[in-house]
Amino acid sequence: MTFEDAVADFPDDAINRRPPNVEYTPWHLVEHLRLTQFDILDYIVNRNYVPLGWPEEHWPAPDATGTPADFAASVEGFLVDRATLRAIVTDPSTDLFAAIPDSPGHTIVREIRVVGDHNAYHVGEFAILRQVMGTWPAGRVG
Repeated sequence: MTFEDAVADFPDDAINRRPPNVEYTPWHLVEHLRLTQFDILDYIVNRNYVPLGWPEEHWPAPDATGTPADFAASVEGFLVDRATLRAIVTDPSTDLFAAIPDSPGHTIVREIRVVGDHNAYHVGEFAILRQVMGTWPAGRVG
């Protein structure tokens, strides 16, 4: 399932609702995806990179709530940064296997695999949470 499919038509009244036995909301999860992907993109392209603190800067505060505009901004930010990562990977001048400057030998291909694994895990989680919360549109089971 794509990220776009997972978040499509998500109801505004559910963005701050905590699913059963989960310590975060759907908005928290989408914002976590955005923040973590941004951090990895920044690591690849910014020679003055300063890592986000873990976990506090990779997640919204546990008591934070988002508006529908915040949810939409999290989705849009994720898509913009993902497009930038794709552009880096598909640029013929990018050496995917060269060490990223000032890294301990990490390569772009390594970072793309890390972000891909992370995104796949949490997009799947988001889809399952929608099932548990009953937030799929009528007639859709995920």
